Amino acid sequence: MYNPQLETFLCVVESGSFNRASEKLYISPPAVIKQINLLEESLNLQLFVRTHRGLVLTKAGQSLYQDAKYIIQYCKDSVTRARNAMQESENIVRIGTSPMTPAQVLVDLWPQVQAHCPSVKFQLVPFDNTPENAREILANLGQKIDVVAGIFDETMLRLRQCAGLELSREPICCAVSVHHRLAQKEKLTVQDLYGENLMLMRRDWSHYVDLLRDDIWKNHPQIHIVDFDFYDVAAFNQCENNNCVLMAVENWRYVHPLLRILPVDWNYTIPFGLLHSPQPSDTVRRFLEAVEKATKDQEPAC
Repeated sequence: MYNPQLETFLCVVESGSFNRASEKLYISPPAVIKQINLLEESLNLQLFVRTHRGLVLTKAGQSLYQDAKYIIQYCKDSVTRARNAMQESENIVRIGTSPMTPAQVLVDLWPQVQAHCPSVKFQLVPFDNTPENAREILANLGQKIDVVAGIFDETMLRLRQCAGLELSREPICCAVSVHHRLAQKEKLTVQDLYGENLMLMRRDWSHYVDLLRDDIWKNHPQIHIVDFDFYDVAAFNQCENNNCVLMAVENWRYVHPLLRILPVDWNYTIPFGLLHSPQPSDTVRRFLEAVEKATKDQEPAC
């Protein structure tokens, strides 16, 4: 897929010498030098200046170093995508997972899902939860990732151009630092939040959050609402560092080790479930049907 001498070049740059690179590559120093010489000759570039103090990258070498990391990673990702494409015939569903979108709900349901759909397997695909990734992944579900678990509503589905299978209504909770005055409580009252800075996602992100926001503005002006734009680990860090209160759900209890997620005595909930393509493949469709049946199997009898 790419010139393997590029990997040797990266190893030399990051090791700082031919000798240390040879130890990492399990080849002799002369073999490393030969590969670098061949790479320089094939590219007609001088990549290093050899001095008595060691190796110094030339400007050409610095440029190639940045690009080579991208080239190698892109090629490896291409192979992964090709393997994933090959595995589509093996009934594999690719489940995206990040700190904000943990796949634990599917892991817990998996025995029941397999009972309804024994031929389907799943593959966890980790991703960084950034605004750019969220837009890219959710707008292109079915390409690299098939399903992501998370909170949503119709507003968010329209915004991200995807569909959702609701599995439950999760109570809207509050996260606080373990050092916060409220952290020792088992359950919060609305009055406990008086005088606090409550971090809520901006208006129009979720109808359900806006219902809570309007109630607070109208009936509990003693709570100071702080708007923010995206749920990621940075939002949890802001909550902990600034001693704020953050709107959260119980599924995020492992996102930040210094935060506690506490229930509140209001009746606000938000849908939780699986985000997927509006036109899922046959395999994903069967998987979603199996998850829905497994969820109903767990519901207590009336």
